[in-house]
Amino acid sequence: MEYQNLQSFKMPVSFRGRSKYIVQLWWIINATLFSWSPQFLFGWRRFLLRIFGAEIGKNVLIRSSVKITYPWKLKIGDYSWIGDDCVIYNLDKITIGSNVALAHKVYLNTGGHEYDKPTFDIFSKPVVIEDECWLTNDVYIAPGVKIGKGAIIAARSTVLKDVKQGTINAGTPSKIIKERIPK
Repeated sequence: MEYQNLQSFKMPVSFRGRSKYIVQLWWIINATLFSWSPQFLFGWRRFLLRIFGAEIGKNVLIRSSVKITYPWKLKIGDYSWIGDDCVIYNLDKITIGSNVALAHKVYLNTGGHEYDKPTFDIFSKPVVIEDECWLTNDVYIAPGVKIGKGAIIAARSTVLKDVKQGTINAGTPSKIIKERIPK
């Protein structure tokens, strides 16, 4: 029985959404001009992302240590924060709403491989984080997950399924622990 044969793997032609040259150029920019910029140069990083096709709202604060795979597959609403060492692995579209806070080391993942096929085919599913959410430190979000408006995900949680709006969630896998009730 053959479980996986990586020699037979083929990347779909248009999977990345841009040419291999644009992809490489972005990765160079992300590793240099973006990541070397001083923390306070949020406008500079927004500018770089917009040049590469990202839709970035007003006054979005993205730290210089954030890694973004494909900016042309990223949309962020107004007044959101993306903290240090976050990974936006957007093989598919990632939509982050307005007034969203991603703390440090949050990992948003939109892709994986089909482990049940020897060809190990790659797949992607979009991730949506609605308005007014807070994903605290070291949270993992799986492909295809939607985080409902106002939800909180506690530190070091792993989110494998959609999260109901207005809830506080924790654990691996993440589960609702209580409702979020504004004062």
